[in-house]
Amino acid sequence: MEAYLDNSATTRVSDDVKDIMVKVMTEDYGNPSSLHMKGVEAERYIKQSREIIARTLKVSEKEILFTSGGTESNNTALIGTAMANKRKGNHIITSMIEHASVSNPVKYLEKQGFRITWLPVDRQGRVNPDDVKEAICDDTILISVMYVNNEIGSIQPIDEIAQIIEQTKKDIIFHVDAIQAYGKLRIYPKRQKIDLMSVSGHKIHGPKGTGFLYIKDKTKINPIIFGGGQEKGMRSGTENVPGIAGLGVACRNADKAIDDKIEKMYGLKDYFIQKISKIEGTQVNSLNGHDSAPHIVSVSFRGVRSEVLLHSLEDRQIYVSAGSACSSNKPAVSATLTGIGLDKELLDSTLRFSFSTDTTKEQLDYTVDVIDELLGKLRMYIRS
Repeated sequence: MEAYLDNSATTRVSDDVKDIMVKVMTEDYGNPSSLHMKGVEAERYIKQSREIIARTLKVSEKEILFTSGGTESNNTALIGTAMANKRKGNHIITSMIEHASVSNPVKYLEKQGFRITWLPVDRQGRVNPDDVKEAICDDTILISVMYVNNEIGSIQPIDEIAQIIEQTKKDIIFHVDAIQAYGKLRIYPKRQKIDLMSVSGHKIHGPKGTGFLYIKDKTKINPIIFGGGQEKGMRSGTENVPGIAGLGVACRNADKAIDDKIEKMYGLKDYFIQKISKIEGTQVNSLNGHDSAPHIVSVSFRGVRSEVLLHSLEDRQIYVSAGSACSSNKPAVSATLTGIGLDKELLDSTLRFSFSTDTTKEQLDYTVDVIDELLGKLRMYIRS
């Protein structure tokens, strides 16, 4: 049996996404900037996808900017906003457990003279809204907090943070990295007072190299890619029409019967936590139930290095992740696991299991049985 439990790293492209991409690449392959019929057909795919995505969020089509994925969306949101608003102030607030595609642009901005407040998190990996309120000052121009943490699945208090901004300093721009949240939770940026929101296609059974950035109308933001002026000058370069067409289908699929899909994944998560917790020497770092995301479970295995266990599972066709798979293969201490105060001896003994609606209980049973078997052997080997 194969058990692919690394869906937070990437998902399998769905068949209808693949089909429309092949059609666009081989039949409707025009440049959307061309004035002839081939170009008009290509432009139509972009328009349709923009409409689909806007409907899933209940926003306007003009507020959707297509990008090459989550990293570009986050970089555009952070650098573009900071540079556009630097005359108003130079203070940015973020959390210490953000994805590298947020934390590294923020570090870049720090080198450019911006002052950064890095907020701590509690044992469950959540920011305290009171800390946000305390950090806001006259120079604060931007707050960036992820919706769902990519390693342990903690859900941040987005609505509470937005309310604090509304009550404290309305002109602060609020950016949310929703790369692990879109399609897993119901999100309505206007209702939740989110100004900028990043999404990636390959986390929702869409193609890699695709994504979008929601930009609330009238938000002051500069482009960071210059050229021919595509995407209303915000993102120059010939549009990735096959990818955008596939992204639109993936977003439509993600939104269809979303509540049923969410509940299915919560059921899988709780089932897995219940079973894995029975194995001696394991520690689950994710909350069960609806207090965290429905698709991510972080588990530490005392006495066994995560890389050793990961490759042992791979030999049995079980695919998981040691932390975030969105960075290079260079080993690094997890900011998230450190941030929640995980015991030092467990930092290098933690795996992430992430599900999709394609995941089955049979795959989870197989995974737990194999882990139980492997741990006994690996721990015996280490002791000897």
